[in-house]
Amino acid sequence: MDLGLRGRVYVVTGGTKGLGFAAAQALVDDGALVVVSSRSRESVDAAVATLGAGSAGVVADNADAGTPDRLVTQALSSFGRIDGALVSVGGPPGTSALGATDEQWRAAFESVFLGAVRTVRAIVPHLGEGGVVGLVLSTSVKQPINGIEISNGLRPGLAMWAKQLADELGRQILPDGGHISRNPGALIELLVDLLPLRQLFTARNLAPPAALLNAIDRMMPMLRFFRHGDGSFALFNGMGPTPTDLLTTILAYDDARGMPVANAPHSGYQRVDANGTVVLMDTGVPPPMAVSTEAHAGCLAFELSTRQNRIVVNCGLPATSRDSWRQVARSTPAHSTATFNDASSCRFVESGAIKRMLDGVPIVSGPRRVTAQRGEQDGAIVLRTSHDGYTTSFDVIHQRSLMLAADGRRLDGEDVFSLAIGEAFAAGRDQFAIRFHLHPSVKANRLSDTHGAMLVMSNKEVWTFTAYEDRIDLEESVYLAGKDGPRRAVQLVIHGRARNVTRVQWTFAMSTTPNAAPRRGRGEEPQLPL
Repeated sequence: MDLGLRGRVYVVTGGTKGLGFAAAQALVDDGALVVVSSRSRESVDAAVATLGAGSAGVVADNADAGTPDRLVTQALSSFGRIDGALVSVGGPPGTSALGATDEQWRAAFESVFLGAVRTVRAIVPHLGEGGVVGLVLSTSVKQPINGIEISNGLRPGLAMWAKQLADELGRQILPDGGHISRNPGALIELLVDLLPLRQLFTARNLAPPAALLNAIDRMMPMLRFFRHGDGSFALFNGMGPTPTDLLTTILAYDDARGMPVANAPHSGYQRVDANGTVVLMDTGVPPPMAVSTEAHAGCLAFELSTRQNRIVVNCGLPATSRDSWRQVARSTPAHSTATFNDASSCRFVESGAIKRMLDGVPIVSGPRRVTAQRGEQDGAIVLRTSHDGYTTSFDVIHQRSLMLAADGRRLDGEDVFSLAIGEAFAAGRDQFAIRFHLHPSVKANRLSDTHGAMLVMSNKEVWTFTAYEDRIDLEESVYLAGKDGPRRAVQLVIHGRARNVTRVQWTFAMSTTPNAAPRRGRGEEPQLPL
């Protein structure tokens, strides 16, 4: 199967013969780039000649303390990155339980145990999201094998260390199955590596670490959580174009194949489904600063789709030229939520020195309290949410309620701006903009009364947007997550001042006729109590 390894870089120690070489060959066949090592120059040259241009070789002994740094240097100089490693070493000489000398034990420990630990320790800091490390062990970790007593003594200890490593990697996966970075795409990248790792344990007749199995079991339902009806992932916190073929391959390993969960409180997301209509909403605080270099300031942003039609989206990130778009895409105005005074609800690092030190631009402050409550009203599902991301700067709490009808044909929304402490909004600092970025396949036309818009889908299905007494504007937008690059799009925007209007209500509704729904006054607005 194609696991999407093309362009990814892996270090394979002991990768010139046997299982190590077979693994390197499989990686190259799938488009990956490999660095193989062996103690023999002849073996390294022969392996590289067979593997071809997608490989590089290092003559090195795992027992040498300098080997890990040489492997890392070779990988970075040849291919510019490291995505994982398979640590395989030859076994120590066969001896009896009492026949091995102290020197044989020391040499075996340096090579089999400490060499593997050093290699992993050197490589892990260079791994990005989705990085993976595998260790080739032996069935002697379960049952001693006569004639290889030194191996029997060392391999189980290495297996225990590998399990602890799996536990550490497992802590990246939150209890609800989301990734600690809150980027939906990180789940795909991790599973691409973790599923083969699980197979590797099975192929070696070893029980996979419980943390590995638990992480996979938690992550699989979250893949379905983030999917719209067209198979694409929602565009939150660094997500770009969905690798659809790769995602389909991964989902084939989902034995449960059940309905996606509705509430992901640890990851900070909510999902509402009704008759093919899906609403996905960001209801979480920013991730820890160390993993926030891709996170966005999109609190309370939502996406809306109906079956194969994407309607409301966030801008997302492009597959290429990300650096030129990154800061724009991470700002609050690039999301379908409310912006106050053109500011983002999160603050990003501005110091160039800190950016270089942290290798990115993390979030240093943002919403500290985000609430999300689910309920029902007349058979419809209601989400009531709020965040305090604008409290420090403007003394404002943003509250948003969404209500999706049971038949999926209508989404009512309400945005409320309230003071956190003060008694009045500061003059000149109370301007808000409520944005609804539309998918580029949606054709939008504002109605003549300026309070509504007609939205025509690619399959000619018609939805209407109504803002009641509030004026809407059609403004330019850009859909960055297009498979062929950024695409021109439009956004519906409601501008206002909180000193004059603290509550804005709006509705998306499927139209039964090609004509827009008649305008309604405030007396006919839906009631969405916060």
